[in-house]
Amino acid sequence: MKPKLIFSLALFALPSAALAEEPAKERPLGVEAAIVFPGNSTIRSWKADRDRGIWIQDRRRNWFYGTFIGTCPSLSFAQAFGIETRGAGRLDRLASIIVRGDSCPLSSFVTSAPPPSKEERDAARKAEEAAQN
Repeated sequence: MKPKLIFSLALFALPSAALAEEPAKERPLGVEAAIVFPGNSTIRSWKADRDRGIWIQDRRRNWFYGTFIGTCPSLSFAQAFGIETRGAGRLDRLASIIVRGDSCPLSSFVTSAPPPSKEERDAARKAEEAAQN
């Protein structure tokens, strides 16, 4: 009876060992990147950077920043967006963000830190205003 108990405990230990993750490694920021097969299962969160760019978080909680070629005025007020990958199946610098029927092509898509908090944005805005005066 004891061998069965030991065997069953060993089976329970295997999944936890297999699921144990290595400590998160520092990843370089500002490096061109891509999210393969972008969709509901690969994109966890996103945040607009006014009409200039977009922060996107993948399912591994890595952040990316996409800069638009021009502006994307509808993005700040959008609740959802689409992605046009032009057949490549990757969200990268060659893709476009579709918002309310408008296409917003990307000029770059790089690894990034998380988007700044409201307090950090306010502090940066005050610093810019002080530097201009």
